[in-house]
Amino acid sequence: MANYIVKNNGPLQGEVTVSGAKNSVLPLMAATLLCGEPCIIDGVPDLRDVHIMKDILRSLGATVEEIGDDTIKIHAKEIASNEPPRDMVDKMRASFLVMGPLISRTGYGKLHMPGGCSIGERPIDLHLKGFESLEANIYHRAEEIEVVVEKDKLTGKVIYLDFPSVGATENIMMAAVLADGVTNIINAAEEPEIVDLANFLNKMGARIKGAGTESIKIEGVSELHGCRHKVIPDRIEAGTYMMAAAITRGKVIVKNLVPDHMRPIVAKLQECGVKVKLVDMGYEVDAQQAPIVATDIKTLPYPGFPTDIQSPFMALLATARGSSEVVETVFENRFMHVAELNKMGAAITTEDRKANIPGGKTLKGAEVYATDLRGGATMVLAGLVATGETVIKDIYHIERGYEKFIEKLKGLGAEIKRVEA
Repeated sequence: MANYIVKNNGPLQGEVTVSGAKNSVLPLMAATLLCGEPCIIDGVPDLRDVHIMKDILRSLGATVEEIGDDTIKIHAKEIASNEPPRDMVDKMRASFLVMGPLISRTGYGKLHMPGGCSIGERPIDLHLKGFESLEANIYHRAEEIEVVVEKDKLTGKVIYLDFPSVGATENIMMAAVLADGVTNIINAAEEPEIVDLANFLNKMGARIKGAGTESIKIEGVSELHGCRHKVIPDRIEAGTYMMAAAITRGKVIVKNLVPDHMRPIVAKLQECGVKVKLVDMGYEVDAQQAPIVATDIKTLPYPGFPTDIQSPFMALLATARGSSEVVETVFENRFMHVAELNKMGAAITTEDRKANIPGGKTLKGAEVYATDLRGGATMVLAGLVATGETVIKDIYHIERGYEKFIEKLKGLGAEIKRVEA
């Protein structure tokens, strides 16, 4: 086990480059199970979750090779197993994304209920509802899910999602690409990661239209082939570094991002008085001059304000002038970081899915925990402006989703180090 030790070192300055998107590369890797030819993925971040997905794919019979600094080649010539080991599945929620490809290609999949961050129940019922609509049979046995396709292949149907779930949209999309007939996903998730997966699948020979809108049409094809694809930049990582610049009252250029993906974050930063300017390399975030003032936030599915940036933004609001309100609509348990921020003097109160942040606080160093991936990043940001020393425990959550987090922050002037506990 290791900890992060963070000290206040003044405003961050300089440039930082965003890595490939964690929430995009994992479904891309799962999708390689859909064909028997090699697939090459560029821009792959070096993350704990990526290594877990590599192990899962290998357990199913695929070969996974690193052929460059951030490039991997996956070849699922044969599916040797339809059941990834429980110890791997327990580590990561995204492990369930292999179910769609498995039942699409082989007609069978069996998984233990997946693990991951405890930010909410995130039930897989929408995934299973979609599989059932495609005429697969679902069997629950204790904590295991078994999906069986009795026919030669799945059957295309119209599927309405009660909530625009990203994971369900991805899993159903991957299941439907080899189905017989046409599948329409209504009330689909519109996140950029959905578009990236659709682009990858279309390169493999799929016929998908409408990704990025609430209605996705998938015409089933008989087979897919290998391809090469580059992962989109991580909009949540980009947003985290933008928050880091703002909370330290610094000036940072965040490079390698897609401006359209950042619009809700940029808008809220500007409401707080932060200057955000599009430059050739990305966004310049300047919080050196104007005072940071309060604003209200309500998380929503894309293109609304992302739930993954809610907790880092809350750290910023704790230091802003005036009172702010944050409403979380996506996950029911995404305020676990509040108790940790309050250890540092934030004085935030919560009721159900609403948090009130009084603002104007001088945060103080303390021993805190990374309650989840984004909550862990929040504690690092708070530590950057706190008096004294902040010790952050359970950092494995952070390292699941941020590549070279310490190195990138140090490059901006942060005083932070990783020490073995």
